[in-house]
Amino acid sequence: MQEKEEVSKFALPVDEEHKATELRLLSAAGPHMRAFHLAWLSLFTCYFSTFATPPLLPVLRRHLHLSPVDVAHAGVASVSGIIVARLAMGPACDLLGPRVASAALALLTAPAVYAASAVSSPTGFIVLRFVAGLSLANFVANQYWMSSMFAPGVVGRANGVSAGWANAGSGAAQFLMPLAYSFILRLSGSPSFSWRAAFLIPATLQVVGALAVLAFGQDLPDGNFVSFSRSQEKRSLRKPTSKEGFWVVIADGLGNYRGWILCLTYGYCYGVELAMENVVAEYFYGRFGLGVEAAGLVAACFGMANVVSRPAGGMISDAMGRRFGMRGRLWSLWVVQTVGGVLCVLLGRMSSLGASMAVMCCFAFFAQAASGLTYGVVPFVSKRSLGVISGLTGSGGALGGVVIQLLFFSGTKYSKETGISLMGVMVLVCTLPVSLIYFPQWGGMFCGSSTAEDDDPEEDYHLLK
Repeated sequence: MQEKEEVSKFALPVDEEHKATELRLLSAAGPHMRAFHLAWLSLFTCYFSTFATPPLLPVLRRHLHLSPVDVAHAGVASVSGIIVARLAMGPACDLLGPRVASAALALLTAPAVYAASAVSSPTGFIVLRFVAGLSLANFVANQYWMSSMFAPGVVGRANGVSAGWANAGSGAAQFLMPLAYSFILRLSGSPSFSWRAAFLIPATLQVVGALAVLAFGQDLPDGNFVSFSRSQEKRSLRKPTSKEGFWVVIADGLGNYRGWILCLTYGYCYGVELAMENVVAEYFYGRFGLGVEAAGLVAACFGMANVVSRPAGGMISDAMGRRFGMRGRLWSLWVVQTVGGVLCVLLGRMSSLGASMAVMCCFAFFAQAASGLTYGVVPFVSKRSLGVISGLTGSGGALGGVVIQLLFFSGTKYSKETGISLMGVMVLVCTLPVSLIYFPQWGGMFCGSSTAEDDDPEEDYHLLK
C-alpha cells in the first residue's frame, strides 16, 4: 500500500526505482519532465555561448587582427578544455548531483562570455574561447540527469532528445548571432560596438539557465542529493559511501574497457560535430563566396539538425534494444556512424554549393544520430560509476574534436575540403572497435549472452558493477 502511494505521487508512470517509464515531451510535470526541460535548456545556452563566435569570425578577424593560426588555435582552445572538464564533471555528478554540478559550471564560465565583449587581442580571444568552452562539460550532467530520471526502456530516447535539443544551441548561434550583429549595426552604425554588444546575449542566457536549474530542478525522482546524503533510502543511483569512496568509483569506471571504446567512437561522431561547428561557416564563406549572414544560415542547418537527428539516434537505440537487446543497440550504432563517415568523405569532394549543402545535411543527421546511439549504450555500462563512464565518453568527444582540429584544420597543410574528407576516413576506422564491446548478460554484436537470459534482457536492468 505504501509503495502504491509513493508511485501515485508522480505524474508519469514509474518503475520500482521511481524512474519514469514514459517520455512526455509536451509535459513539464515534476520531477521527471521538469528536470528534462531544465537540463536541455541549460545546456542549450552553453552551446549557444560556446559557438557564438564562429559565425562572426569574418568580422572579428578585422577588428582583432586575427591570423589564420589565431583562428585555428581558438578553435582548438574552445574544445580542448572540455576533455578534462568532462572527466571532472562525472565524479562531480556522482558526489554532488547533476543539478548543483551543472549550475555551478555554467555560472563559473559565463563571465568569460561577458568578457568577450571587451576582448582586444588575439591572445585574449583564444583564452576566452577556452574558458567559455568549458561550459560544454555540462553535457555530462545532462546525460547523468536523464539516466537518473528515466527507466532503461526510454533512457536512450531521453538522452537523445535532451542532448539533441541542447546541441541545437550551436546551430541557433550560427543563425542568430549574425542577425543580432546586423540588427545592432543598423541601430548603432558601429561594427565594433555591434559585435561586442551581441556577445551580451549568450552570456545572459547562460546565467538565466543556470539559475533556473538551481531554483526549479531536482536531482532524483525522490529528492536532491543533499537530502539523500542523510538517508539510506535513495533508489535511483547509489551515492558513493565511505566504503566505496571517491577513488573506487573512478577506478571502477576507468577500468571498464567498454567505456574506453565508447570514448573512442564518440570522439568521431560528436568530435566531428565540434570540429565542423568551428569551420563550417568559414568553409562556405570562403569556398562558395557566401556573405556572413548566408554562411551563418547554411552553417546553422548543421547544428539545428540536432533537433531531429540526435533524438532519432536515441529512439533507434531504444527500439533496437527492445527488439534485439544489446546486439541491436551496438549494430545500429556501428551502421549509422559508418554511413556518417562515408558521407563525410563525400562532403569534401562536392564542388557545387547545392550538392555540398545536401550532403552536409545528410552527414549531419547520421553523425549526430550516432551520438544519440552512443548514449543509448552508456547507461548500461556501469551503474555505480555512471558519472565516470558518461564523463569519459563525453571527454572522448572533446578529444576527438581537438585531434581533428589539429590534424586537418590548423595551418595550411590541408585545404578545408581535403580535411573534411580525411576526417571521414578517420570516422570509418575509429568506428570498428564497437564490435569488441561485449556484456556477459546481454552479449555483443556477434556473440550472445554468456548467462541465463530473461524474456526481455534489458527489462531488469541488471547493470555491471
